[in-house]
Amino acid sequence: MTTASRTTASGRGPLTGLRVVELGGLGPAPFAAMYLADLGADVVRIDRAGAGFEMPIDPRLDTLQRGKTRVLLDLKQDADRTVALALVDAADVLIESYRPGAADRLGLGAEECRARNPRLVYAHMTGWGQDGPLAQRAGHDPTYLALTGALHAIGRAGGPPQLPLSLVGDFGGGAMYLVAGILAALVERSVSGEGQVVDAAIVDGVSHLMANPYSLLAGGAWRDERGTNLIDSGAPFIDVYECRDGRHVAVAALEPPFYAALVDGLAASAGLEVDALPDQWDSARWPELRKHLAEAFAARDRDEWATHFADTDACVSPVLAMGEAPAHAHLRARGTFLDRDGHPEPAPAPRFDRTPAGVPAAPQSPGSADAAAVLRAWTGSAAPVASTPTA
Repeated sequence: MTTASRTTASGRGPLTGLRVVELGGLGPAPFAAMYLADLGADVVRIDRAGAGFEMPIDPRLDTLQRGKTRVLLDLKQDADRTVALALVDAADVLIESYRPGAADRLGLGAEECRARNPRLVYAHMTGWGQDGPLAQRAGHDPTYLALTGALHAIGRAGGPPQLPLSLVGDFGGGAMYLVAGILAALVERSVSGEGQVVDAAIVDGVSHLMANPYSLLAGGAWRDERGTNLIDSGAPFIDVYECRDGRHVAVAALEPPFYAALVDGLAASAGLEVDALPDQWDSARWPELRKHLAEAFAARDRDEWATHFADTDACVSPVLAMGEAPAHAHLRARGTFLDRDGHPEPAPAPRFDRTPAGVPAAPQSPGSADAAAVLRAWTGSAAPVASTPTA
C-alpha cells in the first residue's frame, strides 16, 4: 500500500483553487465533498454544534472527512451564521443535505447565498429531491432503492431482495451524481460566469443507473423475477461459487472464449466432464449447468482456484474480504489503497498525469480549525468573530 505519512503537496490535483463549503451531514454529501477534496479542492466542512448523528468511530478514522478543514458553528446564532455566510461569499461551491427548506430557515438557503455570491454553485443532496410528494419524508438508502426497481432486482431467485451495501444508493446514485452535477455546473459557469442550483436526488440517480436493465426489460430481454437474468446471478457462468474451504470465487465468463477457458480449466483441475455440459446459452438447462460448475468448484480451495486461473481469461477471481483486498498484488502494484497509520484507506481515484491528486490530509475532528482563521486564509482580510459553540 502507498504510505500516507507524506503530506499532500500544495497545488496538487485538478481542482486546486476550488473552494467548497460543506454543511455537515451524513453519507453521500460528505463523500462527495471528500471526493472534491481528493481532487485538490479546498473543502471547509461546517459541523453544527450539538446537531445530528455522528458515525460511531473515532473521527480521525472517518475517511469521508479526509482532506477537509472542519469548523464548528452554531448556525442558529447570528454571529456564527455571519461567519458561515462570509465563507459562502468566498466559495465556489456549497453542498448541503438537509430536508428541503431547512437551510433556508437557517438563513443559508440557495436564494440568499446566490444573491450574495452569483457565481456560487449551490448543490442539494437528498434522497427524494427538492420537490414531489415525498420531498419532506425521512429516508435512508434502502428507502430510496425500494421505489426505483433496483432493490427488487437484487437477490437470488426464490429469495428476498438483498441490500447492496450503500454503494448503489447513497454513494452511486447519490454522491457520484452530486459530484457530476457540481462539475458540470462549474464547466457551464466558465462560459456564463454564473453559478446555479444543483438538485441531486438518490431516487433520480439510482433510476439513471438502471438505464441498462430498464432497456433490457423494454426489449423483452429481462424478466422482473430476480435471479433469473443474465447479469443478476441467473446465468451460471456469471455467478459466485463456494469452494472447498467455505470461501468463494466470482465467475464472469460471458463471451464464448472466456467460457471455454472456464470449463477447460475446471476439467483440468476438477475433472469436469465438458462433453456432458448443456449448451452455455440453453437457459432452460442453466440449473443443470450450475450444478456441474458448483460441484467442480467445491473440489478445491479458493486460493487454489485463484492460482489455477490466474494466467487465463476465464474471468475467475477470488472473493476477497475487506481485510484481504488491500494486500492483493494488483491493487498493491497500483497503489489502490494507502496506509493511514496502519489502517488501509482507498486512495484517490481516478488518476491524472499532469495534476496527480497526491495523498489526502488525514481526517480532522469537528472544530479542529478556527472558522475566522479559515476565512482570513480564503480572503486575506479580517473575518467576523464567531461565538464559541459547544459540541
